[in-house]
Amino acid sequence: MAEAVFFDLDGTLADTAPDLAGILNRLQREHGIEPTPFARLRPQVSHGVRGMLGAGFGLTPDASAYAPLAARFLELYAEALCVETRLFEGMAALLDGLDEQRIPWGVVTNKAERLARPIIDALGLAGRCACVVGGDTAARPKPFPDPLLHACRHTGVEPARCLYIGDDIRDIHAGKAAGMGTVAAAYGYLGSAEPIDAWQADLIIQHPLEILAFLGNR
Repeated sequence: MAEAVFFDLDGTLADTAPDLAGILNRLQREHGIEPTPFARLRPQVSHGVRGMLGAGFGLTPDASAYAPLAARFLELYAEALCVETRLFEGMAALLDGLDEQRIPWGVVTNKAERLARPIIDALGLAGRCACVVGGDTAARPKPFPDPLLHACRHTGVEPARCLYIGDDIRDIHAGKAAGMGTVAAAYGYLGSAEPIDAWQADLIIQHPLEILAFLGNR
């Protein structure tokens, strides 16, 4: 039986894509660029600002124009973090089920902690969430295990007794490196070039409530 469950944020716990895509489109309009369709942006959301600017402006972090655009993107996003962002269907029931079983759960994301915490608060989860670990909380972000190990220390649960759920191959690599059970969320953004079947997760789920069934069978 897992004694703690940790979630990636974007594309796993919550559908943040509408807000992030909206900010990217707003930034494009500021620069006289035709907005990129949502369907092209959604798979890049798990890659954060890098993914958004890559898809919308064709820029990589080493480009001279990247830093000022990234700063402007984050400025706009900080003002509208949770406008259309919602929990994925079934996630609220999953969290209720974990609470009923007294299994602590938390969020481990590569989004900066100063952005992640207000989203968790706006979703009404701050009082229930055991921890919020951002990409800048630990020494190194995912795919390194540091953020997940930080979450374990915070909750007092050994990694081997934890599950980590994510929608990117980076999440699975981080979970395995930390010594956790890993779950790939097929309902998420899946921005990796590798198909989800190749990630070598311990479990692939199509819906959040499958986690409760999995825990019940352990």
